[in-house]
Amino acid sequence: MSPARIGVIGGGLAGMAAALAAADGGAEVVLFERRPVLGGLTSSIRHNGLCFDNGQHVFLRCCTAYRGFLDRIGAAGQVFLQERLDVPVLAPDGSRASIKRSALPAPLHLAWSLGRYRHLSVRERVRLACPALALRRLDPEDASLDSVSFGGWLTDHGQNQRAVDRLWNLIALPTLNVPAGDVSLGLAAKVFRAGLLDRCDGGDIGWSEVPLAELHGANAARAMEVAGVEAVLASPVSTIGRSSLGAFSVSSGSRSVVVDAVIVATPLRVSARIGALIGPFELAREAERLGTSPIVNVHLVLDRKVTDLPLAACVDSPVQFVFDRTVASGVRSGQCLVISLSAANSYIARSSPELVSMFLDALRDLFPAARRAQLVDAVVTREKAATFRAVPGTRSLRPQTRTEVPGLFLAGAWCDTGWPATMEGAVRGGHQAASQALALLSGTLVGDPRQLEAAGT
Repeated sequence: MSPARIGVIGGGLAGMAAALAAADGGAEVVLFERRPVLGGLTSSIRHNGLCFDNGQHVFLRCCTAYRGFLDRIGAAGQVFLQERLDVPVLAPDGSRASIKRSALPAPLHLAWSLGRYRHLSVRERVRLACPALALRRLDPEDASLDSVSFGGWLTDHGQNQRAVDRLWNLIALPTLNVPAGDVSLGLAAKVFRAGLLDRCDGGDIGWSEVPLAELHGANAARAMEVAGVEAVLASPVSTIGRSSLGAFSVSSGSRSVVVDAVIVATPLRVSARIGALIGPFELAREAERLGTSPIVNVHLVLDRKVTDLPLAACVDSPVQFVFDRTVASGVRSGQCLVISLSAANSYIARSSPELVSMFLDALRDLFPAARRAQLVDAVVTREKAATFRAVPGTRSLRPQTRTEVPGLFLAGAWCDTGWPATMEGAVRGGHQAASQALALLSGTLVGDPRQLEAAGT
């Protein structure tokens, strides 16, 4: 019997993870990507001989699926992972605190640093214990939590706006891409429990030491070639036909392939358009109701080094997080700092010169050495639809991996993976889709998709 053939549409993290998992499961896989390179929303651009990522993506030690994906594509040696969580938190007035962990078991591992967290008053620090302990008792799988805002829940547990701005948002914004006041309690509980409260090392932060185009795109391309995955690049899918026997015909330009199952791993609105090519398959309404949340990154190349910190969070400043990307960008003299702005609705439409001027001034307020530095180059990268908008009511709108069309599956961080729209969620979405496609083609597709993934079906 010939092996099953699976078509994957989309070459981002979800598509690449799905393609490799399907190939590892014994299927013949063809992947279509409309761009000339792989990587999707984790990509890089070249500018004046330097390389800038389209966004400053990080992961946590608890992101087991994503870290497994890095192992699978041979990229684990190109990332840095903290031995212990340590995030300096800066303010323009020169005050500094940190969020760092000890070796004590959770949640005691954060007690020392939060007890000395000088951006909050002593009274505000004491009040942190109540919501932290209460979060540990919440079940992220409890659907009722999705009807509650995290902000309202924090207020009910003794948190004022200062505590939200100076602490809770430092975790909520970069992981959920929505302010803590607006986000779904269910997704917030997932982030805080997995990253900070269930185990002491879950929140250790990692990031790429090379451009994302190399970390994901180039490494995955090599891994897929070895696995026998055919990657058809610069090839947007134009039509998808379905025979009376259930097979699919996927066409892109002059190329057409017949496959037994299709995994659509594109952004949600694109997936809705692709699904409409097949027939009675509707995602547009869910896409519109889920909404989107933007991310903006301001890359500043300075003529000198102004900080030794690899990353820092900021309070009382327009800067949310700043990262040193000097080596990864290819800067050989001076320093490249990247300011990452999540939930960037107020910045997405502003001009690049305006953003560069604003955040260069803000950077000089945070780092005194930057006041003597000259700007050598600058790039602003924008993702208008970086993630779905993770507000209350989101869970019921996130599509399941399996669709009503037999043999058609969805993959992406916007699917109901149980995780927010992160790199971990994207990889999990790809694995879920591959697991279900393989199970369908082997006649064993039963049960919940997350159970199938956990079982390695």
